[in-house]
Amino acid sequence: MNKKWYSMKIDEVLLDLKVDLKKGLSKDEAGRRLGLVGLNQLTEQKKISALSIFISQFTDFMVLILIAAAIISGLLKEYADAVTILAIVVINSILGFFQEYRAEKSLEKLKKLTAQETVVKRDGIITTISAEQLVPGDVVLLETGNVIPADLRIVDGNRLEINESILSGESLPSKKKFQEVYLTDVSLGDRKNMAFMGTVITSGKGIGIVVDTGMLTEMGQIAGYIQQIQEEDTPLQKRLEQLGHWIVVFCLLIVGVVVVAGVLRGEPLYRMVLTGVSLAVAAIPEGLPAIVTVALAIGVQKMVKRQAIIRSLPAVETLGCATVICSDKTGTLTQNEMTVRKYYLTGELLSFVGEGYNPIGRIEYPKDVMWQKNNEVGIKKAFKIAALCNNAYLKKKDILVSGLFRKAKEQWDIAGDPTEGALLVSAAKAGFWREALEKNEKRLYEIPFDSDRKRMSVVYHQNTEDKLIYTKGAPDVILDLCSKVWWEGKVIALTKDIKKRILTANDGMALESLRVLGLAYREISNACQFENKNKNGNEIDNEIDNEIDNEIDNKLEKELVFVALAGMIDPPRESAKKAVKVCRRAGIKTVMITGDHKNTAEAIAREMNIIYDAKSRVMTGQELDDLTDYQLNHQVDQIAVYARVSPKHKLRIVKALKKRGHIVAMTGDGVNDAPAVKEANIGISMGINGTDVTKEASSLILGNDDFATIAAAVEEGRIIYDNIRKFIRYLLASNVGEVMTMFVATLMGLPLPLLPIQILWVNLVTDGLPAMALGLDSGDPDIMERKPRSPKESIFAHGLPRDILTRGSSIAIVTLLTYIIGFYLGGRDLMLARTMAFSTLVFAQLSYVFQCRSEKYSIFDIGFFTNLYLVGAVLCSVVMQLLVIYIPLFQSVFKTVSLNIAHWILIICLTVGINLLQSLYRTVKIRRKGELYIN
Repeated sequence: MNKKWYSMKIDEVLLDLKVDLKKGLSKDEAGRRLGLVGLNQLTEQKKISALSIFISQFTDFMVLILIAAAIISGLLKEYADAVTILAIVVINSILGFFQEYRAEKSLEKLKKLTAQETVVKRDGIITTISAEQLVPGDVVLLETGNVIPADLRIVDGNRLEINESILSGESLPSKKKFQEVYLTDVSLGDRKNMAFMGTVITSGKGIGIVVDTGMLTEMGQIAGYIQQIQEEDTPLQKRLEQLGHWIVVFCLLIVGVVVVAGVLRGEPLYRMVLTGVSLAVAAIPEGLPAIVTVALAIGVQKMVKRQAIIRSLPAVETLGCATVICSDKTGTLTQNEMTVRKYYLTGELLSFVGEGYNPIGRIEYPKDVMWQKNNEVGIKKAFKIAALCNNAYLKKKDILVSGLFRKAKEQWDIAGDPTEGALLVSAAKAGFWREALEKNEKRLYEIPFDSDRKRMSVVYHQNTEDKLIYTKGAPDVILDLCSKVWWEGKVIALTKDIKKRILTANDGMALESLRVLGLAYREISNACQFENKNKNGNEIDNEIDNEIDNEIDNKLEKELVFVALAGMIDPPRESAKKAVKVCRRAGIKTVMITGDHKNTAEAIAREMNIIYDAKSRVMTGQELDDLTDYQLNHQVDQIAVYARVSPKHKLRIVKALKKRGHIVAMTGDGVNDAPAVKEANIGISMGINGTDVTKEASSLILGNDDFATIAAAVEEGRIIYDNIRKFIRYLLASNVGEVMTMFVATLMGLPLPLLPIQILWVNLVTDGLPAMALGLDSGDPDIMERKPRSPKESIFAHGLPRDILTRGSSIAIVTLLTYIIGFYLGGRDLMLARTMAFSTLVFAQLSYVFQCRSEKYSIFDIGFFTNLYLVGAVLCSVVMQLLVIYIPLFQSVFKTVSLNIAHWILIICLTVGINLLQSLYRTVKIRRKGELYIN
């Protein structure tokens, strides 16, 4: 277990690692330690060979059945059937091989995030070495732009900020404080005295001591989590396995009964064995695996149009039975665009309307018109401070632009700090654009924001020779620097009462989880002393210059005039709010898992109705650490929000939910999310802001990073599963009809009603296009009003076997009835009787396919023409059937004869008529129960 370096003083760290900060490690000592701890790199487990993956494709139970069916078909000299089955097996195996052969790239992507070289101090000399050669105790020099090469305890720093979003999930850089010591456990995002492998320095410089390398780093532990996770079969794969077993049992029963019955009638044993096996082969729906694959592929294409990119076909169906969606907050549930919502000015609140960084919006002022008129100067002053005390820029289509030519409905973004961008947009909504303001005012000097000072100031020189300092920062800090306030139309002294009112307003905005900044200004003189001293945030290394600047800064930032409070937040996506509601109706719980602070997370969760009752709880990573696995497993169903969590927390949460029987979807973007994303039943990564590591660990990528896309994917997953049940219902009922037709005729001692080639043709025209067209169904209108399926639910649940046997029997009955009528009324013309039975079997299945479009609604409820692909497929099959009956060439091949009107009337009445009557019965039954869903 790693030491808690963040809880140790710098001297204790140096003593523990036996290193001199001024000299660093000696070359010999570094070599000795390298021999003990190994290279500073992420290690990889042995991969499965391509040959093993390919061979595994042929071990699936259903595949073995199909191989056996192909062998038997070959022995019976049904070569066309054997070749068809083997082709299906090979194609599916190749598809499966290429899906699994994608080498586990998550670790490779992690390696790309690590530093290649680093600057260290060894033997008192600053030198550049390969990052792999780093050992605990190495003194590392840090500069802006560097990738942190290992886990470091920071021992010195100057305005050092590090982007840790890939680990902590927080979009803003972490401001480091090397003097801090944490005596209690703190989350990774709160360890301000630490730097972690793979993160990037965004500003400042510093010195760090290597404390952990390789797999012991936070990044290394994530790599370990990823490699430990075992792949699991999806619910669809498990159910298809069950189907394979069921079919085998059914086939063995058929073979046994036919063989025994034939032998008892005096038939030769050898002939009856061949007859029984032939029927068993006919019973196997060899096209099912291919059609399932096609259905999933169609679902993938549909989801691409809805901004969801599937990396694993079975993941489509898995989404359909999700019971919990664990989602990150920033960018998925929220817009990832800081937005100013309120200004507090002279005792009143101004509200801002608009979306994200789009400067098109409006400001809602207090209803008192006189208040707005009296405070017009103060309002303008607040917007000028927001626009000028700012280093961000508004962008349109990735081009920096002036606000003078803005257009509505443009795509806007910001370059710079999100907080400053939000202030810039708020000013732009009021018509104050920095580009326009700086035509009359020139920036002379800047005092950059500092985490210790908690403020930023700029000095501007107006054309009128006036000089002003504009300041923004933490409200309490700004207020302490103010002696006056803009209040009720004029500048007055800042009294204790007014200060209390401002702080109360600040507390109220903070309770709404708004990030609040104070805005202030002051008129100054002697602007000439600031000429050529504009730092613009750059470091000044000379200590004398720093002392002079600090003296100037302290003199400038005093006796300020307080103007306003600005409250901002990363607001929820409206589409995500609706999607959370849709998911709840669908019986899916949404859980927010974020690195943000508890209050912020809770406020967003309440606004989005993720927290909607008294039972919903919020838990921090620290509180999670205090729970045993047993305690967590019994509380996890009540927790709606997890805040300030680390990678191990996310992984633990997913495992606890799975242990409770949930099908878990987990979203993520940063490296810290990758283990949990991979552990989840369905891992979802962000397409825009997601790291390559998380994308490789996921099964689904959101093209727009929007939670609403997950709800759309869940709906599509449910539709796909329903469509797969439709296939099974249709194919098995049709095959049962074929088998029972042959089976009953054999038991009755009748001549075979169908020839082998006719059976093959029936499978071709009925099991092909119509079955695939079912995959294009849009699903029942109430599909997102249902509760999720139980993960343990059989694919044959809800009476599917009964329906298959009932409809299969009815198909067999009408086929045999037509065969008998044709045989005896047609002068014992066997070819005519077989042609009538042949056509009856085809038309019975083609009319039945329309009933298979829904398990609840009839074709009258959902409409005949709501799936034009199915209509076209059926018409195509009808034409093909007519060709083999009326074209002389095909008649000789398929042993058919032409049918007359009387024959067709009998066939249509027995097939289409019966199906229409059954559909009508279903409609009446549903309407009586009042279950017809009206969208």
